[in-house]
Amino acid sequence: MNAEHHDLGVSQVAAAIAEPARTRMLCALMDGHARTSTELASIAEVSASTASAHLAKLKQMVLVRLHVQGRHRYYSLADPRVAQALEALMVIGQGATPTFTPRTPDRLQFARTCYDHMAGTLAVRLHDRMIEAGWLVALEGEGYRLSESGEALFEGLGVDVQHLATQRRRFACPCLDWSMRRPHLGGALGAALLQVAIKRKWVIQDLDSRALGLTASGRREMVGRFGISAEIEVKPTGAIASRLAPTVDLR
Repeated sequence: MNAEHHDLGVSQVAAAIAEPARTRMLCALMDGHARTSTELASIAEVSASTASAHLAKLKQMVLVRLHVQGRHRYYSLADPRVAQALEALMVIGQGATPTFTPRTPDRLQFARTCYDHMAGTLAVRLHDRMIEAGWLVALEGEGYRLSESGEALFEGLGVDVQHLATQRRRFACPCLDWSMRRPHLGGALGAALLQVAIKRKWVIQDLDSRALGLTASGRREMVGRFGISAEIEVKPTGAIASRLAPTVDLR
């Protein structure tokens, strides 16, 4: 009965996500920001009443959370696991090919938000570098811990590692990146790293998408602090096309 219950749960969640308008709503919330039903209706290209029905279904399946502030009602993803599941589905949706060639737009492929942590080429390179340098240590199963040097790295960034470890969510884990098909850093540690990058203005968030732009100071930090060099070209449109070349072989 328990197995049958789980099977039913999977099929119900899959059915809720499968509707194109709901998919667009969920993907729009992957940047970690809350949005109103009116905004989500516009994104999904449906009427206000239809959007309300879709959001009610997503809320019922615990895929989104409703936030009420006075007369205003906002929706966000229920938790980081929803974003992680969506990223994994995006990988599957691109189809399995012997040689993977990313077809994601440059500005999203280079760096973007995945709910509350960083995704894209930059995030994957950071993940690989932290493992190569011994800052992240893989645990049995799926997850990471920080080594002593890793703790020193994050504490030097102002991250309270001990506090992160007491949170109910996973401390650090791999999250499959849909544009790279390799993991970036998720969990509480990944979220803390993104907040540091934003606070210190290493990256700048787009106002209308999940894209993140690497600043000149961010580039210096990638080189000096993490040992990753980044060559960027700012296009006239303001979109950022980026190419990363690690100073060490991370492949």
